Amino acid sequence: MSSRLNPYLSFPGNARQAMEFYRSVFGGTLAVNTFGEYGAPDAPGADNVMHSMLETDSGFTLMGADTMPGMEHNPGNTVAVSLSGDDVDELRGYWEKLSEGGTVSVPLEMQMWGDEFGMCEDRFGIGWLVNIGQPQA
Repeated sequence: MSSRLNPYLSFPGNARQAMEFYRSVFGGTLAVNTFGEYGAPDAPGADNVMHSMLETDSGFTLMGADTMPGMEHNPGNTVAVSLSGDDVDELRGYWEKLSEGGTVSVPLEMQMWGDEFGMCEDRFGIGWLVNIGQPQA
């Protein structure tokens, strides 16, 4: 297997709901493992997600987990997930689903560099950048 780089998102107890939401947006296969599966099944937080991975038919991989018991969840604005390409319908569809129930900071519209671009924060507090490039002739 070659090396790969992909986002790993942290959640304050709603990782399962968030990752299922992302599966509804992008499709694919979602694997979820709880803390209880790999430790004390009766411990507090045993049903929380220790690790999850969504792999899509488009080649996206998104990982996520709930904050470990005893650790503080500290969301920040230093990371966003970027989606880009020239499949207009696919990317607009992702945008519609991701921005629904979230906050749009830059509407998805034509930008000065010639692409459609938008920024939003989804209902789980994750930042998304969507750039729809113009198909190359």
